Amino acid sequence: MSDLKEPIAYSKPVDAPNKPPGGVHDRSIGAIIAETRNLSADQVERVLQYQRERGIRFGEAAVALGYANAEDVLEALSKQFHYPYAPSERKARSPELVALNTPFSGQAEVFRAIRSQIMMRLYRDGEARRALAIISPDTQDGKSYFSANLAVTLAQLGGRTLLVDADLRRPRQHEIFDVSNQAGLSSILSGRSEPRVIQQVEGMNSLFVLPVGAVPPNPVELLERPAFGMLMRELAGKFDHVIVDTSAGQYGADAAIVAARCGAALVLARQNQSRVVALQELTDSLDGVSTTLIGTVMNQY
Repeated sequence: MSDLKEPIAYSKPVDAPNKPPGGVHDRSIGAIIAETRNLSADQVERVLQYQRERGIRFGEAAVALGYANAEDVLEALSKQFHYPYAPSERKARSPELVALNTPFSGQAEVFRAIRSQIMMRLYRDGEARRALAIISPDTQDGKSYFSANLAVTLAQLGGRTLLVDADLRRPRQHEIFDVSNQAGLSSILSGRSEPRVIQQVEGMNSLFVLPVGAVPPNPVELLERPAFGMLMRELAGKFDHVIVDTSAGQYGADAAIVAARCGAALVLARQNQSRVVALQELTDSLDGVSTTLIGTVMNQY
């Protein structure tokens, strides 16, 4: 890209195929729990005997005997099916990532349902890949929370997913994912060459985050530069899914600019909080630009 001094720097190669760890798919839940909890052969035999006597699963038997807990079972299940699941220490650092921390909860299921709708509306045969901007009229609408969990659920499908924090006013994705914010989107758009601009999320081989970096004094000017549109097209070609967090519509033209450069947008509203007038103004700002508005989501959380 001619407007960038250097190619985009990634913390890890992103062109390598995303393969599950060798042999995991052949292992049973029992074998995974036994290894995780370092169970002895005698303990495993007691669990198997308890399992046979009561006709229950190995995990249930191990929990009943006190050799494992419910989280051990969920973690083993996630490993067997190559489904990213956050360990306890990760949950404490990233409590907002419900799709990763509690992937079998009702909240996570809602995000998967939304993911299915997005996949049907955004990724159609014969159409070029587009980034998806998540836009909302006001702060506190839950846009960063929504963007982060949507990115997690897309990555759980196995395709390489990038979450771009394009909120150059109040960025939060580096806090949600607990990643470094020393360099990021603002560095790229201002023409500075920085290492580790795109970072892989710990424990998720398919998920990457591009944080904002330093908050610039001129966010609109940076987003309006040709480099931003070129960057979005480049990233859409390198990743299977690109989700872009944006500034609230109340701050001005930022969200509309990002949506126009991405090519697709999804509007987020907050239940009992978002005003119809503000939502109308936000959608009106997209009139006349080459952006597909794929839908609106009502955030209840």
